Formats: sequence, C-alpha cells, structure tokens
Amino acid sequence: MIPRIQISPDYSISRVIKGGWHLAGGHGEIEPDKAIADMARFVEAGITTFDCADIYTGVEELIGAFRRAYPSLARQIQIHTKYVPDLSMLPVLTPKDVERGIDRSLRRLGVERLDVVQFHWWDYAAPRYVETALALDRLRAAGKIAHVSVTNFDTPRLNELLAAGVRVLTHQVQYSLIDHRPAEAMVPLCAENGVSLLCYGALAGGFLSARWLGRLEPAGLTNRSLIKYKLIIDDLGGWDLFQALLRALDGVARRRGATIAQVAARLVLERPAVAAVIIGATSAAHIEEHQAMFAVNLDADDLAAVDRVLSHRQGPQGDVYDLERDRHGRHGAIMKYELNG
Repeated sequence: MIPRIQISPDYSISRVIKGGWHLAGGHGEIEPDKAIADMARFVEAGITTFDCADIYTGVEELIGAFRRAYPSLARQIQIHTKYVPDLSMLPVLTPKDVERGIDRSLRRLGVERLDVVQFHWWDYAAPRYVETALALDRLRAAGKIAHVSVTNFDTPRLNELLAAGVRVLTHQVQYSLIDHRPAEAMVPLCAENGVSLLCYGALAGGFLSARWLGRLEPAGLTNRSLIKYKLIIDDLGGWDLFQALLRALDGVARRRGATIAQVAARLVLERPAVAAVIIGATSAAHIEEHQAMFAVNLDADDLAAVDRVLSHRQGPQGDVYDLERDRHGRHGAIMKYELNG
C-alpha cells in the first residue's frame, strides 16, 4: 500500500496524491464512468487523497459522483480542492463572494465540510489576497473548511499570510528535478512554520519517464501538460541537458530495478518539507508502479549521479510561480485566468 504521512494532529494523507487536472480536458477524451471506476481503484491501492479545483472543469462533480457510486470507499478519501477567483474578480472580491465559491464546491462534491481548500491568487497588484485568506480562515472556524492551504504563492506573500494569522496547512507548488525554485526560500519558510509541501510536476507531465529517453526534441505539442513542462525543460538548459538527466536517471533505475519515473518521484519525496507528490492521471494504468516506488532504495551514489547533471542547470529562475505570474511571458501566456464565470 501507499505510505501515509501525518501533516497535522488530526489529518493524514497518502504520500501519492491523485491529481485531477488531467480530467478537466485538454489531455484526451474523458469517459466519466471509467474515470469514476478508476477512482475506486486508486483508493483500493491506498492512494486516498484526491486533488481537484473549482477551476478544473467538471472534476469536483466527478468526485462527487464517485462518492455517490462508492460510498464505502468515499469514506476513506481526503479531497483537496482549490479556491481560485477569476483574475477580473480580484479587485472587487468580497467575503460573500468567497463563501459563495466555497458553497459551490461543497455542493459539487456533496460534502458538508471541505477537507482542504488551497487558495490561489493570480495578481499580487490586486491587494486583497490577505483579506481573502482571512475570509477562508473564518469559514474554517465556521466549519465549512477543515484546513486552509495555498497553492503557487511566492515566499514573501506566504509569509504575509502567516504573519496575519492564517493557519496554512499545506502549500501546493511545482517542484521536481527540473524545477528547483522552491528550494532556496520557500522550503525553509515552510519547514519553520510547519507547512507541508505538496508537489505537482514531479514527473513533468510524463517527460520524466522512459518514454522520452533518446527521443528527438518535440515540436507542435498539443497536450496542455507537455506544453507547460517543455517550457521548464527549455529553462533548465534545453533538450540536450534534459536527455543527459534522463540517461542519469535511467542508470539509477536500472541499478535499482526501478523506472525513471519512480526514481524521479522518490527524489522529490526525499526533499525537506515535502509531504507528498501529486501524480496526474487519466487512468489507473500506473497504480502498481506508484505502489512499487516505495520499495526503491536510493543511496548517495545515486543522488550524486543525478546531481552531476543538474549542476549544469540554468534555470528556471526566481521564486515559486514567478515565471507563470507574468501574463505576457512564455509561461503565463498559456494560462487561463477566467474559468469560474
């Protein structure tokens, strides 16, 4: 089974979280009945923590349908959703708007209380993010939310929320072998304040797998995840450096009887303050691989082989989500900012 981790006295999660973004469209056709049946397989395998969002079109509803179809399994799951107000709403957002958004997620999921709400704010020039986080914290005190969390906050703004008294349980960040941005400032802040990191992008949308070893650099990508993570690979130092990383990971994987993806995910799980990795999936095809990952034992030589390649990294530069927050830059231009209308 998948190991669990206690991230607060009253709350534990599976160390692999089932990501929901891939069920929101743009990653191939989704069959709702099959997606719901797959959720049952994940829970039976010990992956009991599901990640979703109000802006992942239809995903909260799918999880709600799963809960109705499999009530005994539904009692075992933890649901992490997000509160992501539209960019155009940020200057005028009120506490009532926040409560309406939370009530909508409660209805979609069919629950009386949300386990974890991960708060995202598109533009820090709109100054209501502390006020909005405090509104979420009041909804926690009122019983509509069990735990308030954040996603994609940079270090100074997360520090602002903590200083304002917001009880932040977790921070969902992009953190992987090709994206080291949280390590310099965010990890120490979270470790000091008891905030656990939940890491998406640990497999870079599937790029960190044997599927891409020895392949020519792709062009004309249409998969939303691949477009996003190919930009990170470009910032890392380009396709040649990425192929060198895959070769190093393949060498480690062969020595350990593992796969490249297992090694890549385990290396993220071993980092300070990391509680879990979020694995995006449109099916249950790789469940056994996720389970077997925890039998893979890595030593200092394995880490050194990977670090020798990564010592040549050029980026990505900046704090958490800095590049993506530039709406006119390469990363920000591919984002969708008005999904809750």
